[in-house]
Amino acid sequence: MSKEQAVQPVKSGGEETASLIKTATDGSSSGSSGSMWSQVLESNPYFTAGFGLMGLGAGLAVARQGIMRAGNFLYRQMLVDLEIQSKDKSYAWFLEWMSQYPKRSSRHLSVQTTFKQHDNGSVTTKFDLVPGPGQHLVRYNGAFMLIKRERSGRLMDINTGSPYETITLTTLYRDRHVFSNLLAEAQTKALKKQEGKTVIYTSFGPEWRPFGQPRRKRTLDSVILAQGVKESLVKDIKDFLSSANWYYDRGIPYRRGYLLYGPPGSGKSSLIQALAGDLDYNICILNLAEKTLTDDRLNHLMNHVPDRSILLLEDVDSAFNERKQIDEQGYLSGVTFSGLLNALDGVASADERLIFMTTNHPERLDPALIRPGRVDYKQCIDNATETQVRDMFLRFYGEDHSEQCAEFVRKLIALNQPVSTAQLQGLFVTHKNDPHGAIHALDYA
Repeated sequence: MSKEQAVQPVKSGGEETASLIKTATDGSSSGSSGSMWSQVLESNPYFTAGFGLMGLGAGLAVARQGIMRAGNFLYRQMLVDLEIQSKDKSYAWFLEWMSQYPKRSSRHLSVQTTFKQHDNGSVTTKFDLVPGPGQHLVRYNGAFMLIKRERSGRLMDINTGSPYETITLTTLYRDRHVFSNLLAEAQTKALKKQEGKTVIYTSFGPEWRPFGQPRRKRTLDSVILAQGVKESLVKDIKDFLSSANWYYDRGIPYRRGYLLYGPPGSGKSSLIQALAGDLDYNICILNLAEKTLTDDRLNHLMNHVPDRSILLLEDVDSAFNERKQIDEQGYLSGVTFSGLLNALDGVASADERLIFMTTNHPERLDPALIRPGRVDYKQCIDNATETQVRDMFLRFYGEDHSEQCAEFVRKLIALNQPVSTAQLQGLFVTHKNDPHGAIHALDYA
């Protein structure tokens, strides 16, 4: 060993590494740069393990997406859903249908209570069990169907305060026809309960809702009016209902307004109820004196009256004072007079509409309210005439009491006092099985 070699300093580890890197990057070195980097990466176990985990995670994510897509595809091909929201009319029909379905198929139930108080003071209560929130499996017409009732915890109906609900029906795609069959059956059962009855609607927020239980239809024969009054009114209404094309061909709005006026108890409301029963119509009662009623809501309600319904505005004279609506404290409130006029026959007013107004004081009504186009037919329903008194007596007690009827009419005429049909009916109801008692009661009138 030479002296120069003996005194040559030893390179440190850092210098050695730098020399290796310089050699690897030097174009004149014997090995290629790619092979050098490959050797470095392959010799690093942490780097190799990281690539493996990344590859495994990517593979699992791809597999998961593939499984989800395959599942969704099979779901779309094999199953079909039907959603029924609580704001839809068929929602109540479906719950009514489910209340009559065997309860052994449901494990989550809710109760619907029907409470009715009769005129004699007795109370009838009926409990119906319907599927509550949750899942229910039923079989309908040979097809299995999963019923899922969900209740929203955030969305609320501001009118009722109840949460929005959704019912989802799921069945095989091949059995999708059962949805239309089920809804048709539910509708038929719901409407069958209203056969022979008149539904009374009242405004609840921006919509019409049934008020109480449907009333038994009242016949026209049960309302005894002056001769020719009832017949003339019925003829006019039926002529209007059969003249839609005549109105459309001439560009006339297809709606008709009626005003019934007369003293209290003369039978105005009873006549409207009997007309609804004869026409197979329902009645929508709108209270113009309601403080929360606004012009916009009034217009909305009058443009969304349920099909085959009479719109009734009772005591229109008490709602406005000199075209202003005044509450009990004397402050302006509710709908405006111009808002009512626009709702009756404005640009946005609806067609195919029957409107009845009643009043005890027609002289208080503004001429703009009762002009043609808003009120097309006016009829006075006055106190009972001699003919009405006779017909009512015989209707209550029968044709075989004609002598007592004649005596009753003579004594009533001798009193020389106006009497309403409501007063006569009250007297006859009090003595419903005693015509002589009704006659003697006139002695104390």
